[in-house]
Amino acid sequence: MHKKIEALKEKYPKKFVTIDNVFRRIRRGDKIFISTGCGQPQYLVQALVDFVEANPTAFYDAEVYHMWTLGVAPYAEEKFKEYFRHNSFFVSDSTRDAVNKGMADYTPLFLSQIPALFHRKLVHFDVALIQTSLPDKSGYVSLGINADVTKAAIENTDVIIAQINANMPRVPGDGFVKIEDIDVIVPYDEPLLEYKVEVDDVVIQQIGRYVSHLIEDGDTLQVGYGSTPNAILSHLDNKKHLGIHTELLSDGIVELMKKGVVDNSNKTVNRGRTVATYCMGSKATYDFLDDNPAIEFRTVDYTNSPSLIARQDNMSAINSALEVDLTGQATAESIGRTFFRGIGGQVDFMRGAIWARNGKSILAIPSTARNGEISRIMPTLSEGAAVTFNRGDVHYVVTEFGIAYLHGKNIRERAMELISIAHPKFRPWLIEEAKKLNYIFKDQGFIRGKGGEYPQHLETYRTIPSGKELLLRPVKISDEPLLKDFFYSLSDESLHRRFMSMKKSIPHERLQELVVIDYTNDMVILAVNVEEEIEEVVGIGQYSIDEISHTADVAFAVRDEWQGKGIGTELMKYLTVLAKKRGLLGFTADVLADNWGMLRVFNKMGFQMEKHFDAGVYELKMTFKESSEKKH
Repeated sequence: MHKKIEALKEKYPKKFVTIDNVFRRIRRGDKIFISTGCGQPQYLVQALVDFVEANPTAFYDAEVYHMWTLGVAPYAEEKFKEYFRHNSFFVSDSTRDAVNKGMADYTPLFLSQIPALFHRKLVHFDVALIQTSLPDKSGYVSLGINADVTKAAIENTDVIIAQINANMPRVPGDGFVKIEDIDVIVPYDEPLLEYKVEVDDVVIQQIGRYVSHLIEDGDTLQVGYGSTPNAILSHLDNKKHLGIHTELLSDGIVELMKKGVVDNSNKTVNRGRTVATYCMGSKATYDFLDDNPAIEFRTVDYTNSPSLIARQDNMSAINSALEVDLTGQATAESIGRTFFRGIGGQVDFMRGAIWARNGKSILAIPSTARNGEISRIMPTLSEGAAVTFNRGDVHYVVTEFGIAYLHGKNIRERAMELISIAHPKFRPWLIEEAKKLNYIFKDQGFIRGKGGEYPQHLETYRTIPSGKELLLRPVKISDEPLLKDFFYSLSDESLHRRFMSMKKSIPHERLQELVVIDYTNDMVILAVNVEEEIEEVVGIGQYSIDEISHTADVAFAVRDEWQGKGIGTELMKYLTVLAKKRGLLGFTADVLADNWGMLRVFNKMGFQMEKHFDAGVYELKMTFKESSEKKH
């Protein structure tokens, strides 16, 4: 026996009783609290069930409360229905069937509000089963990896039964309890439950890469539960001075701390410390937490307070959902009428991040579920599904097919953004359903099959002579509003040079021709200036393939105030690279005689050129062969 336990026995002999006598304190109808997730006292839980089986008349109708259970939950099994009724604040894998069969209960509540529920005596516990560290020299034990709601629960419990486990780390923060306040001590060492996330899946890794593009140096992060949000952490190695203010502390966060990526140096609140409320991870992570002054576990009403989160500048909340509809509302709780998870703390963080200075709220989800059988992006949420995130809660939705930015967008724009990142096989269906719902234009075009799949691998960055970095990317089906702004920013002269007419309107029908393209035959590349969340198209280049000559007709335009900065040259260079990769032989173009900008760009390419002049227009033919002038 550990020396510290022997000392406790000498000082508090009445707190040590046989395991059978531990549970004789439970009465009929008692409310029992069990601590959270990986901090669940496994030995005590199993001993409680064993006690009931051995003493079937000891008590009846006890209500077992759990924030969330990771381990086994035998008290939720049908054979124990006379003795226990489980009540969970978050539905887990081990209790989902019982909840949906009506054998257990689910209490939907923002996680930040649960401690107040206890403190206001709306729920008061008769017994609490908790797990703690060994006592320190001051006579305190630590709740270790879960301060969360456990601290509030034991402050509102008549009898506290603590499994003291030498494997539980002592974590700085709110989770300390006086030995004097514990009624029964059960010393039992066993490995803590571990939670390991597999992130090898290609889809999840791609989502992680996309989300990492949204995270900037100095951001403070909250990362939610599950494999998708955690995959993001493995793609942040190149970031600097990240901070952590989160509900769940995971292995991925600890790895970033060890690498120095997370140093919390730029945080507005709790600078210099990683703040969380509970941990689910590996033994190596638990060891890292032990007496680590860079870590602070606070109760969940602190960590998840939206008003406190809003004080954290550059706060990025990254969470997941089960389903998102085309207007941007999402459920993280249920699949139709089936309770699947819970509200948890996601909404606390998403709302807080929205109000934070330079904050971002991000939903990261695979585009499909059930091995690709169903789309997670739906026309409307399934009947009976809970709206966890309303349309104002979400800035970004990210799938393996890209990033949709919803903030400030109207319903038509949102629908097109989300359709553009849905799985390609579901996009035609989503287009048709969106038309039926009057979300999008009735004549909205769409290219089916491979030709309509956005080639995200063609996205690239180029630096123009001024030193400004621009994103060059293919046009998306959702880019119509951006192109409308671009074309109406052009002067009459620029419009005339681009269209060779005095046309001053660019109607929806014409814009569709530019954004709805078959990428196997045509290409439209946008030069985009990205400032924070705002994309501004500063140039556009396009080509359309002539199958007979195996060449392509090319054209481009540049926003007036950006002309003369090398954007046209970069667009032409990139279009040339793409055309040559497809085996095209060259470009053709009709250029007005006074369009010196485009003529100069053609001449700069250094390829063989033919020019024919007729009625004020040059007919250009550029062959992808080195010109004789360049050779000499």
